[in-house]
Amino acid sequence: MIPLTLADIATAVGGRLHNTDGSPVVTGSVEFDSRRVGPGGLFVAVPGERVDGHDFAEAALRAGAVGVLAAREVPGPAVIVPPVSDAHTRALALTGDRDGSGAAVLAGLASLARAVVDRLAPTGLTVVGVTGSSGKTSTKDLIAQLLGELGPTVAPPGSFNNELGHPWTALRADAHTRHLVLELSARGTGHIAALCRTAPPRIGAVLNVGSAHLGEFGSREGIARAKGELVEALPSAADGGVAVLNADDPLVAAMASRTSARVVLVGQDPKAEVRAEDVVLDEVARASFTLVTPQGSAPVRLTLHGAHHVGNALAAAAVALELGADVAQVAARLSAAQRVSARRMEVTTRPDGVTVLNDSYNANPESVRAALKTLAAMARAGGPRGRRRSWAVLGLMGELGEQSTAAHDEIGRLAVRLDISRLVVVGEQARPMHQGASLEGSWGEESVLVPDVDAAIALLREQVRPDDVVLVKASKSEALWRVADALLAGQDGEPA
Repeated sequence: MIPLTLADIATAVGGRLHNTDGSPVVTGSVEFDSRRVGPGGLFVAVPGERVDGHDFAEAALRAGAVGVLAAREVPGPAVIVPPVSDAHTRALALTGDRDGSGAAVLAGLASLARAVVDRLAPTGLTVVGVTGSSGKTSTKDLIAQLLGELGPTVAPPGSFNNELGHPWTALRADAHTRHLVLELSARGTGHIAALCRTAPPRIGAVLNVGSAHLGEFGSREGIARAKGELVEALPSAADGGVAVLNADDPLVAAMASRTSARVVLVGQDPKAEVRAEDVVLDEVARASFTLVTPQGSAPVRLTLHGAHHVGNALAAAAVALELGADVAQVAARLSAAQRVSARRMEVTTRPDGVTVLNDSYNANPESVRAALKTLAAMARAGGPRGRRRSWAVLGLMGELGEQSTAAHDEIGRLAVRLDISRLVVVGEQARPMHQGASLEGSWGEESVLVPDVDAAIALLREQVRPDDVVLVKASKSEALWRVADALLAGQDGEPA
């Protein structure tokens, strides 16, 4: 963060000073985890479901924090944020905010981030926002790797994309930062608009509209309305605003009518300005294609696994081209880009040839379909003994509301249609997935329902054979990565 006095911070958040005259200067990072606070830092006391950050204020100050951003007085120098009365703002707070103090601290953190971004805008900082039902994190990672070649770039670790992680990431920017790449998520209408007010983007990319959080939004059209808040927040074309939209998704392409920014369409559709032609997958489902742009064409060979990464790569390419990269630079950097965030198509092969696709970070119907297609492609490509036996270890896809049973049933049926060898469904809540597979064809023991992760691990350890390929995927709450970890424990596997 740029250096700010506690008085500056109090002004930015509309708060008051406590146990300080406001002159101490914050020169370090802004942290909400007291264990990460260092000399010169600012500690943000966030009340949560299990712990209250205010209880750790003294520890943070002992670790070198200059002050605390807090909702109530603490022992030591602090900026006390004002209470939040607006019901919508309070609704944005994290789980466990019983008295509104969490919403107040988050609102203060957002105001501080906005103040810093506004100060940095004249120095040449460009804010890039990315949203979509799936692929946000992978695309954000690709954009950051491409833009890193053009100048200092800040992006969040993993899926740090909510009312806490978003401003925390924005506050990583300083006077040297040229690009701030932010991932935007939503649990309801107005969430993305609020994040855009925290750090106003000049370039916004919308990847897709799927079924993630269908329980909250009610329909894909409702999800589209929420995702489109990103393009509505962009400046006009005359002021440099650019909306990167997926031409292959009709609900995303239709967002062109909701923005005054210049629209750049990406995808495999012929009308896309930045598109992929001649897409081919290799034996481990890595895509090669020709990147076609108004500035020219160049070959790309991705190191990422799965055809779905082609769309992510095109969105990243469009952003980089808008910010000054040429086609050759973009193609070379895309071809060199690596997976950054854990448990997202993390492909590792054991010495005995068993390949584990750990895509267990999260799941929704669209991302599971993409993962199953990747698994099927890797099985078809074969190994030393010919076609590989494929395993799909799948669990609950959460937050689907009334569509949950139908969505799980459809995934089970898709596993059969893709000729997946074995389906292991983990947990009673995912039972419709097992039932769908059993009803789709003549499957018997090819699909099995196990009660929990431990049972899945025991089954796989007993039945997986050399050269098998195993996909592990479910919503984050299911912790299915334990299955992948168990399969790789004690193995000296190599990334595929």
